[in-house]
Amino acid sequence: MPHESGDEHQAQAQAPDGSAVPPYGPARVRRARRRPRRKALRYVAWGALGLVLAGAGGTAYAWQHLNGNIKGTDVDAVLGDNRPGEQHDGSMNILLLGSDSRAGTHGQYGTGVAGSRADTAMVLHVDKTHKKASVVSIPRDTMVERPRCATGHGGTAPAAHEAMFNSSYQVGGPACTVKTVEKMSGLRMDHYLEVDFKGFQKLIDELGGVDVTTHKAIDDPNSGLSLKPGEHTLKGKQALALVRTRHGVADGSDLGRIQLQQAFIKALIQRADTVDPLSHPGKAYDLADTATKTISADSGLASTDKLLGLGKDLKGISPGYTDMVTLPVTYDAQDSGRVLPLDKASHRVWTALRHDRPVPESATRDSVAARTDSPVSAAS
Repeated sequence: MPHESGDEHQAQAQAPDGSAVPPYGPARVRRARRRPRRKALRYVAWGALGLVLAGAGGTAYAWQHLNGNIKGTDVDAVLGDNRPGEQHDGSMNILLLGSDSRAGTHGQYGTGVAGSRADTAMVLHVDKTHKKASVVSIPRDTMVERPRCATGHGGTAPAAHEAMFNSSYQVGGPACTVKTVEKMSGLRMDHYLEVDFKGFQKLIDELGGVDVTTHKAIDDPNSGLSLKPGEHTLKGKQALALVRTRHGVADGSDLGRIQLQQAFIKALIQRADTVDPLSHPGKAYDLADTATKTISADSGLASTDKLLGLGKDLKGISPGYTDMVTLPVTYDAQDSGRVLPLDKASHRVWTALRHDRPVPESATRDSVAARTDSPVSAAS
């Protein structure tokens, strides 16, 4: 790698065994027009986590009765010791997943593919002061080195040299996705949080819908979404279609969908902020009940106490100290529906987080994701 001066110079990372961490993995991209500084960290954490942050205040006592709703996975037990070392500087890494779970949906959210996939994946890095954060969106269609993973049925899925990133969830659930992210990044994931489609839709309906503004028409027969330019209040079904839309925006790749998701999350939090848990304790409890039924997490975070503590940590991070990027990628010449990592650029992205530093803007400049803007924003 060429020498880089200043704070963009990054040391070669090492795995726990002392070997060099390979630079492969979805390359991350910063958008050419740098808008991430306007996005608060809490805008990032997918649907239910956003509601945890915005609607849980004042209902802590009630939340003690909701522990049984949260599904937990002992990721540490599944992955064992062959993982990147823990960072003891106070920083924290959380893998945020929006899962394509079809359980109980009678196939209405999928195309007949067996099992589940991680439709949305974001690595949330909270710095050691807990006053700054970075978010890396990983395109689901990125071709990655998927490690050997336990299947959850006593079997093992072999490693794959070139596999779609979201297939890791399908073959080995959240633990395999965590393992894949750790392999590509050299970063240990301290926690993971997941939200499924069914709960996401119900959360939006209970909020009374979310207000967004579309800057151009969106028509995607695959997701069933059809919106004219202008302001809209999206109820659960439409909101779910929006965050799943890809063929009706930009070039039809997952990169356009990532921008839609980021814009919608901001609108969701703005809507959730209008819920006053002290004035409307019944509604706040109903939201908390739905959110905890929607969330899955690692066993270290699968309790209301832990989630509320995380919420307090994240609320302390202001919009001006939050950075959101997409891992740098380029289109696969053999398959336009897939993207390939820009190895050197993605290595610089992960190295920055390993050293608890902001991602240098130049690391994502050449990514195709930098050319993608969202046709949707939160309603003003």
